[in-house]
Amino acid sequence: MIATALRSSEQVLQLPPSWYPNPVTLENFPRVFQEVPFAKFILNSFKLVFWNVIGQVFATSMVAYGFTRFRFPGKDTLFLILLGTLMIPNTITLVPQFILFARIGLVNSYLPLILPAFAGSPYLIFLMRQYMTTIPYDLDEAAMLDGANRFQILIHVLIPLMVPALVLVTVFTFVDVWNDFLRPLVYLNDPSKFTVSIGLAFFQGTKFTAWEMLMAGSLMAMLPPAILFFLTQKRLMGGIAVTGIKG
Repeated sequence: MIATALRSSEQVLQLPPSWYPNPVTLENFPRVFQEVPFAKFILNSFKLVFWNVIGQVFATSMVAYGFTRFRFPGKDTLFLILLGTLMIPNTITLVPQFILFARIGLVNSYLPLILPAFAGSPYLIFLMRQYMTTIPYDLDEAAMLDGANRFQILIHVLIPLMVPALVLVTVFTFVDVWNDFLRPLVYLNDPSKFTVSIGLAFFQGTKFTAWEMLMAGSLMAMLPPAILFFLTQKRLMGGIAVTGIKG
């Protein structure tokens, strides 16, 4: 990817191919922004990531809190049903969801790509629930003795102790939304609302593909997830180990 991004169009198609670009050129990177509104696509992706992260953190925390700290009839059955939804492929629910959002007039907006996050991802709820079970209930009882209600216990006691799990949810949501190609393609019709994943597809034609610009755009598109991973690597690995999915 890096080698191709640093080649000219003539070098990409030369035969026999070479491993290293000679000479090295950086003109493909500004050309990406000239050929398509790539900066706009990146900004759109960041908007979707921001609201999806907020929705997932809120929903997964609340649902996991209910499963771990409350006793009510059928709790285990509901949790098994939640885990059962993990076996349903996303493509199965894509058409019914599209019909639902189309009937209420939300197609060609970001709402169909944001609202499902506020219902929570079953996988991320499972991870949050696993992490929350490791926090002693004695802390909740101590907070109750000090006069805290259930919501205050979640905000002031549990959330500060769940930073590794919240980082895990944030990173997984960021990568999933940032790389999502199918759902934005289905719901968005206005090119000004396209995301970075759709923007990269502009360089792939039916007869000709601008490989040097596609690789340059892909290189820039992978930088935000890579930077996020390296900034959160320590807490991310700690959250994965505690939730039991390491390895």
